[in-house]
Amino acid sequence: MPVSSRSIVGRSARIDVDGVDFSAFESAPLPTETLRCLRYMCDVESHTICYLREILATSAHRDPEITAFLACWNYEEFWHGEVLGQILELHRQPGAKESAHNLRRERKWLDELRLLTFNIGSLIADDFVAIQMCWGAINELTAQAAYSRMIAKAQHPVLSEVVRRIMKQEGRHLDFYEGQARSRLADSRRAQYLARLALTKFWAPVGSGVVADSEVAHMAAYLFADEDGLTAAQRVDRKFSRLPGLQGLSLLENAARKGASLATS
Repeated sequence: MPVSSRSIVGRSARIDVDGVDFSAFESAPLPTETLRCLRYMCDVESHTICYLREILATSAHRDPEITAFLACWNYEEFWHGEVLGQILELHRQPGAKESAHNLRRERKWLDELRLLTFNIGSLIADDFVAIQMCWGAINELTAQAAYSRMIAKAQHPVLSEVVRRIMKQEGRHLDFYEGQARSRLADSRRAQYLARLALTKFWAPVGSGVVADSEVAHMAAYLFADEDGLTAAQRVDRKFSRLPGLQGLSLLENAARKGASLATS
């Protein structure tokens, strides 16, 4: 049974950073490679409002269970971006708002085209919401794995604490997307076929098309190219493949290998 949006709404809150000593980044700054990943994650989290716009352009806006969740999801993701931006500012880099402004200005026409694509897709395919829920599930699984890998790679106690608090909220997002995807796929063989086709043909790590391809490749190489990283990617794929009709997909492992190859070419 899908996770009720009621449980998400009841616990939704701005990320709690009480007790976090952000001044520790001044005495123990993050290395350049970690900061590049943090920039990527900050930009993706801050771009959630644009993803929300696309989802609401589809028939998903008619489902009060989904819209209740999306309201909380967007609120929490916004504050994730703000907190990551705060860390970047302590390293004398642009924060979340400045970076988001620049990204949205550069992507103006591309965002309009994506919005039109989502609208048309929803009109054509009755199972478009099922595809969106699958997309959300693999993106949240990927985000959890990426955050976990960043903790392992950076070995910075304050960053680890902040990221763990983000992951706790992201875990609830994952539970909702995964439950919705499982329920909708189980009810429709057509949804299984369309979701598998769309994911195989079009899925790329969240942030692709938003940030530069070179940054996507760097994230893949830095977080997932080594043995532990590939193991983490395979773990994500195994979990996602348990959804009805999606067995055997290796989405994150394939993306990790491709990104690592591009980063070293």
